[in-house]
Amino acid sequence: MRINRLLIANRGEIALRIHRSAKELGISTIGIFSEDDSHALHLSHVNESISLGATGPNAYLDMANLIKIALANKCDAIHPGYGFLSENHQFASKVNSAGLIFIGPTENQLKLFGDKISALKHAEELDIPVLGISEELENHKSLEGFVDKNPNLRVIVKAAGGGGGRGIRVVENSSECKQLFEQARAEAENAFGDNRLYAEQFLKNARHIEVQIIGDGKGGITHLWER
Repeated sequence: MRINRLLIANRGEIALRIHRSAKELGISTIGIFSEDDSHALHLSHVNESISLGATGPNAYLDMANLIKIALANKCDAIHPGYGFLSENHQFASKVNSAGLIFIGPTENQLKLFGDKISALKHAEELDIPVLGISEELENHKSLEGFVDKNPNLRVIVKAAGGGGGRGIRVVENSSECKQLFEQARAEAENAFGDNRLYAEQFLKNARHIEVQIIGDGKGGITHLWER
């Protein structure tokens, strides 16, 4: 299916990059903004801009409203960029069910890898080494229990439903658990609409090596090297 009109479900520099790529492909772009982002840079570049009718980052997490805007403006597809709803399998499903194209991984892929706990457990099943991880942390007491069971390790608490450094706190000792758990949970909720957390061993000065993969949706897949 040819994409002629694209809703960019993100903001700022991310939205600007998506617009530039779409422009090269001859695709018209619709930008969105919360009321407090009404002067954001990307809005002066996209072909059209639509207000989300609300303020704050949570405005970008309203799945129903994003799909409503896309349909009302005769878009063919939605590009979530990264962050916000880009790793949310429910959003991918809702977009597809509305007859729109979700630009990104499939619903099943997002369901597995968008949840860091299930992704790590899947890696373990494939005999891929992972750092020691916890189950989903129900509360700060669960985090304290994980820290106490690993007295010789530094521990990091992380968001289960997203990445990019959001919802992460390094725990030095169990006395910090309550405060750091609540901080990480609130940040994860604001960033991803998902406040679930887990914990794992923390390695200081570790290298983050990322390999990006691109597919055409028809079985053709390649990588874009590491960074």
